[in-house]
Amino acid sequence: MKIIVVGCGNTGYKIVEHLSSENEHDITVVDIKSKIVQDIVNRFDIMGVVGSGPRMDILLEAGIKQADLLIAVADSDELNLLTCFIAKKLGDCQTIARVRNPEYSKQIHIFKEDLGLALIINPEQTAATEMARLLRFPTAIQIDTFAKGRVEVLKFRVACDSVLCNMKIADMRAMLNCDVLVCGAERKEATFIPGGNFVIEEGDLLSVVGSPSNVSEFFKKIGIKTNRVKDTLIVGGGETAYYLAKILMRDGISVKIIEEKADRCDELSELLPKATILHGDGTDNEILLEEGIEYCESFVSLTESDEENVLLSLFAMSKTKGKTITRINRTAYESVISRLDLDAVINPEIITAEYIVRFVRAMNNSYGSNIETMHLILDGKAEALEFHIKDNSPVEGKTIESLSLNPNVLIACIARPGEIITPGGKDVIMKGDSVIVVTTNKGYNDISDILR
Repeated sequence: MKIIVVGCGNTGYKIVEHLSSENEHDITVVDIKSKIVQDIVNRFDIMGVVGSGPRMDILLEAGIKQADLLIAVADSDELNLLTCFIAKKLGDCQTIARVRNPEYSKQIHIFKEDLGLALIINPEQTAATEMARLLRFPTAIQIDTFAKGRVEVLKFRVACDSVLCNMKIADMRAMLNCDVLVCGAERKEATFIPGGNFVIEEGDLLSVVGSPSNVSEFFKKIGIKTNRVKDTLIVGGGETAYYLAKILMRDGISVKIIEEKADRCDELSELLPKATILHGDGTDNEILLEEGIEYCESFVSLTESDEENVLLSLFAMSKTKGKTITRINRTAYESVISRLDLDAVINPEIITAEYIVRFVRAMNNSYGSNIETMHLILDGKAEALEFHIKDNSPVEGKTIESLSLNPNVLIACIARPGEIITPGGKDVIMKGDSVIVVTTNKGYNDISDILR
């Protein structure tokens, strides 16, 4: 597939990183900064054009007439929308635009219809949705949903006093009488799709899959709280804070936001009349203590500085047992941040890349089954893919034990109308099923790819 990516910032870089790793696409990047273009071209061995996305000559040079997809993720919403509009006029391709301004949110459907956009994505709004999901289930470090919300994959850390310590995965179902499956494990620098003989240890990060009710029951049996938080303290009053506060207050969660800029405080007070908006420096420990950080059930650091967000969350974790969420915008220090033992880390660029890669996979599908949902799990080292089983699928009507699966592939769950199945060897995959597959192999587009 020929893909043009306009804008080579953090989001554009992450999209190119994912798509180029699949070795199935002809990728060209466009940016006004020649050094940035040269760096990304050299790193990923792709084509690059220096110039502004909406310019017809630049798009023609990038190959818009032959392109299958254009992704506009420049810094300006207006630039992205204009680029997509001109791309549709010049070529016959699908277009995706990043649109971040909350003022445009009510007009999204108009943009999509009139400009012929295949997808509009707002990283801040999407990140806020992920954060809200975590605050509804505060024990989880990451929550991903499949089968229209009927299946969840939750990641959590095994505490020192957990009943899971020293337990074999094969013994879990019998000992706890629970219907979930461990589909991933992270231990220090290592990542596993664990087998039945894997022994769980203190500090492991486990990912479990099942229906929301079964996952909730599992957490109750291992003594972990599943109730949503009652309040949250947010430092930083940007767009993500606005979106997050709207979602949380709709769910009856009390919200307090500390913002340093007085004019932004005035805006938030008008936009969020039911929230408590405080003008002050949220990085000042004394202010945080005065505002009751020790008694908050959750804390979210959303300043413009990654370093400040990390330090704020570490301070919050030293003062409260509540849920902490840290926003990280840059991806260069992911490996360092992962060693800091932060509670939950959200990166809008990674979430955006997930959405777009999922869309590209759907465009690139072969016969039989389609990718319905895709999430990166296990710190980005594995993918959880949802395939919808159709006629003539190579797995239709076959038991799981009869399938010759590729290495590092796990069939984690089967969602059937009226039934969620934690699969065993004798279970049969049927037409109409949604099958969730976890794999460390990259680039799967069809259910047939899981087979040898």
